[in-house]
Amino acid sequence: MEEHVIIFDTTLRDGEQSPGASMNVPEKLRLAKQLEKLGVDVLEAGFPASSPGDFESVRMIANKVRNLQVTALARTSRDDIDRAWEAVREGANPRIHTFIATSDIHLEHKLKMDRDQVIREAVDAVRYARGFTENVEFSAEDGTRSDRDYLCKVFEAVIDAGARTVNLPDTVGYAVPEEFSQLIAYVREHTPNIHRAVMSVHCHNDLGLATANTLAGIRAGARQAEVTVNGIGERAGNTSLEEVVMTLQTRRDLLNLTTSIRASEIHPTSRLTSLITGIVIQPNKAIVGANAFAHEAGIHQDGVLKNPMTYEIMAPETVGLSSNRLVLGKHSGRHAFRDKLTQMGYELSTEELNRVFEKFKELSDKRKEILEEDIEVLVAEEVLRVPDHYELAYLNVVSGTVEVPTAIVKLKISGEEVKSAGFGVGPIDATFNTIAEMTGSRSKLMRFSVNAITGGMDAQGEVTLRLQENGLVALGKGADPDIITASAKAYINGLNRLEYLKKNPRLSPNEGLR
Repeated sequence: MEEHVIIFDTTLRDGEQSPGASMNVPEKLRLAKQLEKLGVDVLEAGFPASSPGDFESVRMIANKVRNLQVTALARTSRDDIDRAWEAVREGANPRIHTFIATSDIHLEHKLKMDRDQVIREAVDAVRYARGFTENVEFSAEDGTRSDRDYLCKVFEAVIDAGARTVNLPDTVGYAVPEEFSQLIAYVREHTPNIHRAVMSVHCHNDLGLATANTLAGIRAGARQAEVTVNGIGERAGNTSLEEVVMTLQTRRDLLNLTTSIRASEIHPTSRLTSLITGIVIQPNKAIVGANAFAHEAGIHQDGVLKNPMTYEIMAPETVGLSSNRLVLGKHSGRHAFRDKLTQMGYELSTEELNRVFEKFKELSDKRKEILEEDIEVLVAEEVLRVPDHYELAYLNVVSGTVEVPTAIVKLKISGEEVKSAGFGVGPIDATFNTIAEMTGSRSKLMRFSVNAITGGMDAQGEVTLRLQENGLVALGKGADPDIITASAKAYINGLNRLEYLKKNPRLSPNEGLR
């Protein structure tokens, strides 16, 4: 008989702790709705005590996303638990997730507590949380570096206090699969009341073993996997949702386990996560990378043409890709364009569709063929953005080996056109200097990266940057066949996000939470 593995997604909480991955409230809600569509069982929406913005996003998600359990993270303090409950209480099946470290190195250097104090703290937190809901999870932070018998003692105590889920995290990615499997088996064998709780695993990828360790833990009896889309997260990242799910699905013959994930939504969810966070998916990333279903070698091509299973262990359609893509260009109509957006996982309103379609027509006049990546950029620019305080109306740049780089810029600032010119050490520097002077921005450029998101001489260039001003950090993204124009769009997008955060400080993501 097949058993079910609970998929606990923490993209919006642990995933957001990736450097530069902070999301605003509307972005979190959009991604939460896609995760609901994907079919995750539990959605960890954030850490409400960390910031007003996190609290607001968790509260909104709990109110609007109804077909899964929404959980909030809390330390063992009652203030944290109160804040977590206030955020999720309107959810369909709210969960409180509380944690404390159990390894001696954390007890001695971070908590300054002894083992008995930690147990008392954990038990008190679980009991207090149970006063709000029966759906309580406890995590033993740094569990893989904790004493095994002490770990069993902690779990026994919190289960007696009412925890329905106990999580054993490999917080620093220290374990190797055989060792982790043995640890899970030991805890299950030596914790007398373990049958009263679901055992969960939460692995980090510092040694590149997060997925392998998670699967080892599942094979040893864990029945909840804590994961993130694209494996994003602290340091080297978390366990990848798509890798765990597709391993369980592809090797059902061996593992005899199921999940509730709708695999055809994996690719759309992956791309949306990348668009919102600004974290580019590496081309050779398993399941969702651009090369995951690409074949270049002649021998491979010959085999795939005869039978795709010669070199593909899963069909691309199972994860939301199509082996036959719809070619879009300037002669494509609105209906075909809407169908393509639907295939890619985007459900847009009529107004949003009209805006994106208009930009699509403008781009198709410049390029012979429009690829999926081009459409994703258009959606990101026209839908997944904050209201524009600044708009680029005109840009002309002069540069060369014998010219002083000069930028002439016309902006719309709150609807009023402003024009200016400036200089720099290069064309992009001149553009940024001019825009900064026009907007009065004192922000610092913390990161600047350029990526060719499509192939060919007329490829779309994508610019991603981070701006910082008075403690606020904003991501800016822009794309255009002209890289200087793309840079200007990204800079203005970042300035618009900063303006949004200045006017809505309570929605500012907690960039410092790690």
